[in-house]
Amino acid sequence: MTTAHGPSTPKIVQDLPVIDIEDVSFWYGENAALRNVSMSIDRHGITAYIGPSGCGKTTLLRLMNRMNDLVPQTRMTGSIRMNGDDIYGPEVDVTRLRRRVGMVFQQPNPFPKSIYENVAYGPRIHGVKSGEFLDEIVERCLRRAVLWDEVQDQLEESAFQLSAGQQQRLCIARAVAVEPEVLLMDEPCSSLDPVATSRIEELMLDLKNDYTIVIVTHNMQQAARVSDFTGFMLQGELVETGVTDVLFTTPRDQRTEDYITGRAG
Repeated sequence: MTTAHGPSTPKIVQDLPVIDIEDVSFWYGENAALRNVSMSIDRHGITAYIGPSGCGKTTLLRLMNRMNDLVPQTRMTGSIRMNGDDIYGPEVDVTRLRRRVGMVFQQPNPFPKSIYENVAYGPRIHGVKSGEFLDEIVERCLRRAVLWDEVQDQLEESAFQLSAGQQQRLCIARAVAVEPEVLLMDEPCSSLDPVATSRIEELMLDLKNDYTIVIVTHNMQQAARVSDFTGFMLQGELVETGVTDVLFTTPRDQRTEDYITGRAG
């Protein structure tokens, strides 16, 4: 198997899944949150995880950029590989991993800074000092987040003066400013109204041309609208995965059908 080369220039191997999850189990203390989960995530697509609250889908998402490292008394077995390399290997730089695997959270969480500085923050941390180059990055990323036309005259104003939907798009612009390979989105529309939700969904469909996107959602209609692949989770188990249209119309497992049709969940 071909693997990434060097600490600073990972080699993207096009015929490998971008993320390969193999037999992963995870515990919070004595409580098992995931049980023997295995799944590959293809490049430049949108993969959605659906399932009832507490089924393990957010835990699985957070394992993909080691956010659960911050939670005490947890342990994991199995492996998660990115471009063929184990992201839990002892040599892995977790800060660099999180640059490659960005995250957008359930609630918009802009920094208490200006709109400009929210987007420029990541590139600055990673060594970009040129003001002109930062200007280019900020404009490019705000355009990618379909936000530039709305905020170009307010760049020095607080990010908190934006609407919730605008704040979430700003968080997406901030995430892509460090040029990740993967974007993780944990219920990115749960706090937004239908109009803002529609804009985020349109944005996801555009961004998948350049990024691999993994979303967690309680909204099955959203998963059906935007995702290419869907995994259904129940009580820490990945019950079934497949092409979204197929999983929603002809699920193989009765538990999946019961959840999708509203008979369970």
